[in-house]
Amino acid sequence: MRDAISRPVPEGGAAETRWDWLYRIGGAAALLSVAIVPVQIAVFVLLPPPSTAAGWFALFQNNAFAGLLAFEILFVADAVIGIPTLLALYAALRRSGESFMAIALALGLVASTALVTARPAIEMLYLSGQYAAATADAQRTMLLAAGEAMRAIFYGTAFNASNIIGSINLLIIPLVMLRSGSFGKAAPAMGILAGAIGFAMYAPTVGLFLGVASAAFLAAWRIMISIRFFRMARRS
Repeated sequence: MRDAISRPVPEGGAAETRWDWLYRIGGAAALLSVAIVPVQIAVFVLLPPPSTAAGWFALFQNNAFAGLLAFEILFVADAVIGIPTLLALYAALRRSGESFMAIALALGLVASTALVTARPAIEMLYLSGQYAAATADAQRTMLLAAGEAMRAIFYGTAFNASNIIGSINLLIIPLVMLRSGSFGKAAPAMGILAGAIGFAMYAPTVGLFLGVASAAFLAAWRIMISIRFFRMARRS
């Protein structure tokens, strides 16, 4: 009985064929996320976020697409695209730790929702258009105040909650992976490093560089789990 509890639980056997398409979609979504993150980081370097609402309005008016990218709309897409990957991870690992995977799935969905909330790019585009069309100073002042509120959301509670909850999620799932044994050791290691370094983003001076390092480990983790998902789907 004790050996049965401690023995890693094999995943993705013949009885798991009902998850084939979820594994394929989750793997493809993970690879797409890998492609999105470096593009968004490059946008951050090339188009640093303006420090005022007026600066954001000018950026949107000059190039709406560039404004949306600078307001990190790709991270919104990444948060939504990551949901199938979360579901595939739950399906693949639930036998090795169903309670922990249920918690991880809930945390991942909360983190994704919080990030979507924290990036009101379409709202900022709308406000910039209203600001450009405004003819009265009072109206412009009101729109600038609304723009500053959007900036507060950009850096506010939802964004920080998404980062912290997402980092916790990235610590739970790799630990279940290690117990499962079906994802090897390299993939869980990359996930743990990504989650641990995610907390270090708040460190002064070096936080930005640590954030890039976390993104690199996260990309490696996603590539590894996507390969495993495709193999599980093909094998079953």
